[in-house]
Amino acid sequence: MPLRSLQLSLRFILPLALVLGLFAFAILPLVDNLTQRWFTRDLDMRSQLLATGLQEPLLELLPYQDGKEIVGLFDHAVQSGKLQALGFCDAAGRLIYHSTNFPLKLDCRGHAPDQMRLTERVLEQDGIMLGKLMLVQDSRFIESRSTEFKRYVLALFLLMFVVISALGAWVAHWSWLGWVSSLKSLLRRDTGTPSVVNTPPEFRPLVGDLRAMLHEMNLERRLQQHSPQAWTAQKLRSLLHDELAGDEVLVVSNREPFIHEFGEHGIELRRPASGLVTAVEPVMRACSGTWIAHGSGSADRATVDMHDRLQVPPNRPAYTLRRVWLSVEEEEGYYYGFSNEGLWPLCHMAHVRPVFRTSDWEQYVAVNQRFADAVMAEAHTDDPVVLVQDYHFALLPRMVREKMPKATIIMFWHIPWPNPESFGICPWREELLEGLLGNTLLGFHTPFHCKNFLETVDRYLETRIEHEASTISYGGELTQVEPYPISIAWPEPDPQLNMADCRKALCEELGVPLAHHLSLGVDRLDYTKGIVERFQAVERLLELHPELIGRFSLLQIAAPSRSSLEEYQTLEARVRKLAHHINQRFENPTALPVLLRIEHHDADKLARIYRGVDICVVTSLHDGMNLVAKEFIAARDDEAGVLILSQFTGAARELHEALIINPYHIEQGAQALYRALSMPEPEQRERMRSMRTVVRDFNVYRWAGLMLLDAARLRRRQRVSEKIQTHSKRSLRRVI
Repeated sequence: MPLRSLQLSLRFILPLALVLGLFAFAILPLVDNLTQRWFTRDLDMRSQLLATGLQEPLLELLPYQDGKEIVGLFDHAVQSGKLQALGFCDAAGRLIYHSTNFPLKLDCRGHAPDQMRLTERVLEQDGIMLGKLMLVQDSRFIESRSTEFKRYVLALFLLMFVVISALGAWVAHWSWLGWVSSLKSLLRRDTGTPSVVNTPPEFRPLVGDLRAMLHEMNLERRLQQHSPQAWTAQKLRSLLHDELAGDEVLVVSNREPFIHEFGEHGIELRRPASGLVTAVEPVMRACSGTWIAHGSGSADRATVDMHDRLQVPPNRPAYTLRRVWLSVEEEEGYYYGFSNEGLWPLCHMAHVRPVFRTSDWEQYVAVNQRFADAVMAEAHTDDPVVLVQDYHFALLPRMVREKMPKATIIMFWHIPWPNPESFGICPWREELLEGLLGNTLLGFHTPFHCKNFLETVDRYLETRIEHEASTISYGGELTQVEPYPISIAWPEPDPQLNMADCRKALCEELGVPLAHHLSLGVDRLDYTKGIVERFQAVERLLELHPELIGRFSLLQIAAPSRSSLEEYQTLEARVRKLAHHINQRFENPTALPVLLRIEHHDADKLARIYRGVDICVVTSLHDGMNLVAKEFIAARDDEAGVLILSQFTGAARELHEALIINPYHIEQGAQALYRALSMPEPEQRERMRSMRTVVRDFNVYRWAGLMLLDAARLRRRQRVSEKIQTHSKRSLRRVI
């Protein structure tokens, strides 16, 4: 048989044997559990049968109080029934009769010592309890039998493994040809054994590097999984210093973290209402890199230098903001058109049809190229770490990769990823996927979104996908796809944000009594946020519980967003109309049921509002994560308040102690509101304490840290590969 055929045979037989061995070790705990249950049930059945057999003669002897006969009966039953001991306790709980070998440690209270199993049978006569029969069995044989059974199972699988291995050895001999096979052998545990593999001389200098790299990777993974509470801004800085020392970090996003506007009193600074900015801005403070974003403020040009840069935050500069300028036509096509009329509804299952126009696509391509050029202009090395944020820049990774092949490009997709059928609606689906596969690392909120992406790529592109490793090989390049649940920066305690003061100030501002029940919704005015469904749940609540009219209000803060689009204009009109309808229907001089505020609120203002309400309601119809839920939890350092959370948010996969609802089910939403209003304070504290632990430990620094750790690992792998290629070329030159 040719050597190539032998190798192919081994590729089939050896994985089969390995799977068989793994299956054996996986099934052993199940077998152990099953056998222990069998043997325990066998003991119980034997005890019940003996108790039934002893009941009649014992009832005959008890009236005569013939202790000698009863003890003799017990001793005979112990010998013939394979029991350890027998005893009888009277109705007062005193041990009256027992076999000669009855354990001294055992009493009538039923507490059996270790390695003993106790069965009790109550004896009655004419409805009067005479006492209880105690049957003691030695349970040690269960362990011995279970161990013996496991040995048999393990021996069986071991025999099967040996047979398969023997067949594999008979079919072919293990052989490695070429430097590729030699390199693979270095990654195995038995690399250093000369009898197993002879490492070619040109690869011996790499053995130490590869072993060190694998050790570091395993150590990092263990640290990531077992110490989430250690993630702080300081740890993130240390990570950047230790793992990415000397590497520059660039962030690319459409929305900028600071917007300058011309106002009545000159230039005013505003923070945008964006979950992306909330998550990424603390990371940039720790990274001290450069953030490239669209300059959308009316005074943005007046605040930058000649290179369109400025240092931010203004009060304590920590990183550089580089602004990119777009024309009105570019913004209409790239942002409002393709991004928000096309990709946004395509990825959110919120029953709004996506709209795709060729002119919008052309602007999307042009703007992606504009930002890619800005990345290359801001990069001072040929291998920076580039963090690309969100669906506005699906093409940018490939554009940067073509000009900077050594760059480590990490993209986080902040919205859900649809199933392959839904994504197939997009006319430029292949181009978008090719752009995304220019990333070194591609992150989503949940494993479900990762799975959807892998299936989409498998449907529309010719690639090699390793589902186990979650990697995609396309055009000779590898893209790692991983879930990274995004979060927020855990706030520092602020003594000025007293709960009672925040509550009082909010009630005074809204004109409601202190005892008024206040619930809160904080969203962008977007059709994916379920604001209409939230209002309908409030209406249904007041229908079912009219006693709450005048005692309950929903404060809805809706930040205006994409107001030039028809869908958003229609939504705003509908929200205003529904709020007016509910307020008219349940009008009360004390307070309106719906307090609608369509306006922007800064982070400090929201922090005070979070502390002043009783309930936070998140009813998104489809959401990648939803950081409002986490912001509310972080603000409640009094461990009070209730979170009502849509099951269609990524946050619902982490915050299990929230009241999880289906926002489309209006009655369920109303019931959740009523349950939240009537929830006892101890239950509120228990739920809130658990959720606060999750949000504190799995914070935004951990989110960024895990991505950057993975990036550092991939960068080391790339450098080792380059070193291997250099050694290979030198070896080939020596051979020639």
